[in-house]
Order: sequence, then C-alpha cells, then structure tokens
Amino acid sequence: MRTLCASTLVGEFFIIGFAGLVAMQTSDLSTATVWTVSGVAMALCVLLCGFITRPGGVVLGWILQIALIASGFVVPTMFFLGACFAGLWWASVHFGRKIDEAKARFAESAATEGVPEPDTA
Repeated sequence: MRTLCASTLVGEFFIIGFAGLVAMQTSDLSTATVWTVSGVAMALCVLLCGFITRPGGVVLGWILQIALIASGFVVPTMFFLGACFAGLWWASVHFGRKIDEAKARFAESAATEGVPEPDTA
C-alpha cells in the first residue's frame, strides 16, 4: 500500500504546485497566501509519504483529497483533478491493502513450506 499511496501523493505534490502558479495569476488572493497554502499542502504530501502505514495516515490522505477538491473554488480545474486524485487515492488504498494481504499470505505459506521468499527490492 505504501508504494501506491506514495506515488499518488508525489503526483499530487506537482499538481498542487502547478495549481499554485495558476491561482497566483487568476485569483484575487495574495501571492503570500497562495504559496503558504500550496506550500503547506505540498509539504503534507511529502510528509504523508512516510506516514502512510502509521495510524491516521490514510485518514490524513483523505483530508488532503477533500482539500484538493475544495481548491476548485480558487482554480476551477481542481474540481476535476481533485476528483481524479481522490479516485487514485481510493484505488491506492484499496488495491494496496489487497497486495499487502497477498504478500503476507505468500510469506506465511513460504515460511511453513520452507520456500525462500522472493527479493522484495
């Protein structure tokens, strides 16, 4: 799950940065406000990459998705992009958990049968 979620968050990092550039040019918000909000959201994306597997990590990710969709009130295209990334977030969490469960089952069966585990690099 960690790899899929982190990939989604890295994509969001760039989208938030580009949305900040658009908001700076098209909205009535000051440059400082735009970059403070964008910078905090971008930093949250990076920090959340490391906290995904900890308690509350996925919930923080969902809060970020809601904020990304809400940013559409400043940059209307973000309604669409935020919804796309929310879908990607759901898929990352859903399928990431399934992959983690399958890996755990494989490791358990390999341990009971004495088969060496594959390299997980």
